[in-house]
This record gives sequence, structure tokens and C-alpha cells, in this order.
Amino acid sequence: MPIRKSNAEWQGNLREGKGRMSLGSGSFVGAYSFGSRFQDSQGTNPEELIGAAHAGCFSMALSNELDKKGYTPKSVNTEASVELEKTEAGFTITTITLDTRAGVQGLENVTFQKIAEEAKTGCPVSRALAGVKIKLQAKLIH
Repeated sequence: MPIRKSNAEWQGNLREGKGRMSLGSGSFVGAYSFGSRFQDSQGTNPEELIGAAHAGCFSMALSNELDKKGYTPKSVNTEASVELEKTEAGFTITTITLDTRAGVQGLENVTFQKIAEEAKTGCPVSRALAGVKIKLQAKLIH
């Protein structure tokens, strides 16, 4: 398996500094700052990128689990909400909520929920984030 790389550079102190993050593939380069991470300023932040990675991984994992069980998904769309909170240990990602909608014909909701939970557990990014509470809200769309 290939090793994936990303890069980040930070210049200056925490509150007034600025940085840039980029994906090794070159498909994304984004500015980040104290304001974009801890306030509502323009730019990206590490939590947003973790959310994108988790949403992408989970969508693929759910599609794969559905396919293995004989269901062909028309679409899987996932939004990941990443909560960063100040705890006794310092700033910590405490919860990620995966809100997914999947278009699958011929599937009962009870079965879909079980498959979605299996995908959440089996997703490599979910496993990498095992110390974070991961919530799943899965909706079946016919």
C-alpha cells in the first residue's frame, strides 16, 4: 500500500502566526490560522481536514459493506462534524458525528443501520480515531 503524505508549515506565534497545509497529491492547498481554528475566520484547520478524511473513508467503507452484502448503493453522502473542546488535558477532539444518507434500493432500514454500524467500526479512519467518540446518524433514502 502506498504511504500518503501531507505537509503543513507554520510561521510565527500561535495567535498571530499563519500557516499553509497541503495534500501530497497537490489537490488541496489551504491557509490556516488561530482564527480559522478557534474562531470563525477564513481558512481551514486540522479538524476540518480530519472531518473530510473521515467522511470520505466512511462513505467508501459503507459502500463496500453494502456491496459485500449484495446491495448496490446509488449514492452515499456523509458529513462529518468534528468537535474540538478545551478539556483538562488541553484542546481535544472529543466527538465526531457522521451524518450519512445513502440511496439503496431493496434494503430494509434495520438491515441498513446494522451495515452502517459495521462500516463505522471497520473504517480505517474510525479505527485511527479510536480515542474519539464517534456518533453515527444514518438515513436510508429510497
